[in-house]
Amino acid sequence: MMAFVHIPHPSHHPLARALWLALALPTVTLAQESPQDPHRQDPHQLDSVVVTASPLHQTADTLVRPVEVLAGEKLDEAKTNTLGQTLERSPGIQSSSFGPGVGRPVIRGLNGARVQVVSDGMGSGDVSTLSADHAVSIEPFLADRIEVMKGPATLLYGSGAIGGAVNVVDGRTPDALPEEPFGGRMELRTGSNGDERTGMFRVEGSTQTTGSGFVFHADGLLRESNDIDIPGFAESQARLDAEGETPDPATRGKLPNSAVSTATGAFGVTWVGERGHVGVSSSLFETRYGVPGHEHDDGDHAHDHDDDHGEDEAEDEGGVRIGLDQRRHTLHGGMNDIGIFKTLRFKYAQTDYTHTEYENGVVGTVFDNRTDEARLELVHGDVAGWQGAFGLQGGKRDFDAKGDEAFVPPTRSRDVGVFWIGQREIGPVQIEVGARHDQSSIDSDAIDVLPDRLTSRDFKTNHFSGGLRWNLSDQLHLKLGIDRSQRAPSAEELYSNGLHVATSNIEIGDDALSPETAQRAELGIGWRNERVRVEASAWVARYADYMHLSPLLELEDDGHLHPISEDGMPIQVWNQGDARFHGVEIESELTLFDTDRGHLDVRVFGDSVRGKLNGGDLQERAVAVLHGDHTHHYEGVLATGGNLPRIAPSRVGGELRWEATDWRASLGAIRTLKQSRTAVGETPTPGYTLVDAHFAWHGDTAAGNGWEVFVDGHNLLDEEARPHTSFLKDLAPLPGRGFIGGVRLFF
Repeated sequence: MMAFVHIPHPSHHPLARALWLALALPTVTLAQESPQDPHRQDPHQLDSVVVTASPLHQTADTLVRPVEVLAGEKLDEAKTNTLGQTLERSPGIQSSSFGPGVGRPVIRGLNGARVQVVSDGMGSGDVSTLSADHAVSIEPFLADRIEVMKGPATLLYGSGAIGGAVNVVDGRTPDALPEEPFGGRMELRTGSNGDERTGMFRVEGSTQTTGSGFVFHADGLLRESNDIDIPGFAESQARLDAEGETPDPATRGKLPNSAVSTATGAFGVTWVGERGHVGVSSSLFETRYGVPGHEHDDGDHAHDHDDDHGEDEAEDEGGVRIGLDQRRHTLHGGMNDIGIFKTLRFKYAQTDYTHTEYENGVVGTVFDNRTDEARLELVHGDVAGWQGAFGLQGGKRDFDAKGDEAFVPPTRSRDVGVFWIGQREIGPVQIEVGARHDQSSIDSDAIDVLPDRLTSRDFKTNHFSGGLRWNLSDQLHLKLGIDRSQRAPSAEELYSNGLHVATSNIEIGDDALSPETAQRAELGIGWRNERVRVEASAWVARYADYMHLSPLLELEDDGHLHPISEDGMPIQVWNQGDARFHGVEIESELTLFDTDRGHLDVRVFGDSVRGKLNGGDLQERAVAVLHGDHTHHYEGVLATGGNLPRIAPSRVGGELRWEATDWRASLGAIRTLKQSRTAVGETPTPGYTLVDAHFAWHGDTAAGNGWEVFVDGHNLLDEEARPHTSFLKDLAPLPGRGFIGGVRLFF
């Protein structure tokens, strides 16, 4: 197993000291003249926010494809340590929790390698799709807004977005002069659950506000939290009963090894001229977090290794912990009015990422990931009635893993894609079409464990999309979307072979996998007036050659199937089959009354998704498992039908919200229903209700700056909540009741 080395407190790190110094200087920034709180954004106006994930830069309200935008005060209230938890109050979006340090978005039942997470349109450069315990290297607290493309976003971002995409807009790559020469915000907060302490700042400035000039951006964040409080025991009652164990009463109410510490910061400068801009930025992201449920009482899994990774003797704090370090550099620019093209935009990002797993004072496994990505977009004017954009995107990834638990061998990936997206209006109907072609290759250093082992694969994938928005009246519109998209296999699906500690399985890849193909159809309806807004949609997606993990089973003489395991770890094999997903989403918001003193709104939403494999026959499979210097061979069968694992359960939620000139308050609840449609070897998950509340008081200083004090309450009923989307649902519940208070300063 892996090893843990004592990780220094962030305040001892040079980056942390610099960030604390910046956070300690509010009086300097508050002395500047600024407009009244530019950050405050009426949630009723979010539909008019320009969605930068699309090269045509349309507003959320006019996009044909389904999109969710989180910004302004709603984003402030939703922000948590992880991107998934920040977004999970939106219809169709949940989180694949792996303890407080990890939470990747789940969009319509899909996550991992099917959901692309990007920062200002460029890939995050981490390895969060490789394993459920790997964090996304994007900090939601520093976001201006978060855009979620629901449904296939392969047209814009390629193969890895077949289930959707999340674009975090953080302002680190500006392309225009700001309205004011200097501005920004700061926030300090403290939480009761886990003794959370967070501080962040971001500032923007320019040498000019008109004509040409330089634009500067800087931001930083520090976060510290201890082990979180939970309502009961870490292990679920169902697991305790199955194992015949009685927990120690002293362990009640605390989730061991759930502490998190994060430090991140960035600086960038852009020159903006009359017809274009060019800029650079650099950022770093460091986080240390525990992986609950992976503690060991013995040293059976300790490893011997040298000092190459810079960690020597350290105190034993127990449990598996992860240290993530990323350095990122970007170059961006653009020009306007180039012949037939309205705009040209380009971005290039280079990312160096290291992910180290520790246990019991020893480095266990180190993941290194180097990525280079470039993107070019050309927006053209009217051509035969069509407005549109051409795009070219390419990148390379060099991945390496060292250690006894490196279950994926070193790989080198290359990909390039070209796309076009266009739209036109015919009376009240807005039409959007697009196409994309990608070519990718993966070369592996996989050990030749099978006679026909393929260590190099090339793939070609195609994506087509069409949709329309029909404005039946000023209040009523219909949306129809049809997509055909493909996804090439990832390195872990092709070449994994060994113990995957995070999931407690032995994972076996299949180097002969072919691309999966999805066909989706969606129908949506929206209606709104001054007091009411209703959005509803129903969708269905059929997959051919859907890639998924299947347990290797042994057929006994009595006709029963039993999982095959090695050293007590079940063997899971990457397999392909046809699958079907379908779901519905609905959201409604009603203004109960609106006066000069404020307005009272009520919001309700619900979502449901179902994912199931077609078929039902048994498929024979022989696998070879690497075990040290030896190879063990197993023969068994795979079940080809049934429910898919970790499909998000249905939910209903509601919120009552009051907003006045100086203050706002809300009370909301989300009921997550029981998930009993389980896959082979998966256990049902009970339902639960999470209640939260928010209160904020806003004011302005004589200099025109803004301030805000706030108090947020989470899980007010102190419910034991175990998300079905989590591998740790029986080992690590969500945090119990907690309160967060703090102050925000806008200048």
